[in-house]
Order: sequence, then structure tokens, then C-alpha cells
Amino acid sequence: MRNQDFENFCWLNESHITFEDDKMIMFAPEKTDIFCNNGAVSEEGITPESLSNAPFFYKEVNGDFVMRAKVQLDFKDVYDAACLMVMKDLEVWGKLCFELTDFNTHAVVSVVTNQTSDDANGNNIEGDSVWLQISRSGQSFAFHYSLDGKQFFMTRFFNLPVEDKVKVGFLSQSPTGRGGNRIYSHFSLEQRTVKNIRVGQ
Repeated sequence: MRNQDFENFCWLNESHITFEDDKMIMFAPEKTDIFCNNGAVSEEGITPESLSNAPFFYKEVNGDFVMRAKVQLDFKDVYDAACLMVMKDLEVWGKLCFELTDFNTHAVVSVVTNQTSDDANGNNIEGDSVWLQISRSGQSFAFHYSLDGKQFFMTRFFNLPVEDKVKVGFLSQSPTGRGGNRIYSHFSLEQRTVKNIRVGQ
């Protein structure tokens, strides 16, 4: 991954990026997230706040696509995550994250937002890295993960009320914590339509 590979990318909430060998390293500032809380409050535990300040490094893409990257991070604080994201605007979006959950697990976590955000913990992952993938077919989207970059498993299938053009890219967050680096490698973005969106291929 090289600087010139991202000439058509833009920032929402600009942060710092460096390139080392085949890796892109994005810094997640402290207390940053993109999440639209529905107002629910829990007596115990941590309820995500409504925030829209996490750095999102994105490209505008027309039509169907498959985006994939390997993500890695040093888990420190609850909800620390490296994510891939698709967005219409701040009220309509979906993100697929590798996250330190409030159950103290490293998990593939998905959030889909249409005005308000849901939050779904997926599979727990041993270690500090995983492959993530977003695919689009019309207004349908699928999130997949992989341990080896070859065999992918579906985390989520959903729909969003989007137009032809959407923003897709990298999101780094640290909602409760001190921030830190999020590492992305093996990035690919193909403009194609998958044969089976649930399979992701």
C-alpha cells in the first residue's frame, strides 16, 4: 500500500496516516467514534455515545463493489477498533469492525445505521488481526471476515437506502480510550458485482 494508491481518497475528520512497506497506519484519536445512539441508557455497562468524530478515509464509488483489507491493532480500551465502512451520510451507513468488546473479547462487530445505530457482536477472533470485506449489490450489502484472506464467512447481510454513489473506506475509532494506531494491509477495491452476496463472491 503506497501513498499514490490513495490519491482519490478524501477525509471525514482528518487524522494522521503513514505508509510502511505494504501497510497503511492510521491514528485513531482518543474518544472518537461514529455512532448514532437511540437514546437508550443502561444502568450498568457502557452504552455507546452519539459521536461523529472518528477519522474516515474514503473514496466515492459508483455502483457495485467488493472492498477488502487485513486489519490489525493493539487492543487497549473498550470499543477500540479498526473498521471498513460504507456511508451515504452521517445518518445512513454501515461499518464492519475488528473490536475490543465490552465482554473483553476481540470480535468482528457490525453496526448498521439508518437514522439510529444498532450494534451486533459477531465471531470472537484469537489474535490481533483479521481480514474484513464489504460487498455491494444494488442497495444490498454484505459484511464478511476471514482468518486467512481466502475463505470468507458472512457476518451480516443488510440493505441501506442509498443512491448509486457511496463513500467506502477505512474508519479508525477509540470511543472510550486513549487512541492508537490502526494498521491496514492487503487492500483491494474492485468494481464488480458478486454472484452471491451472502457468500461474498
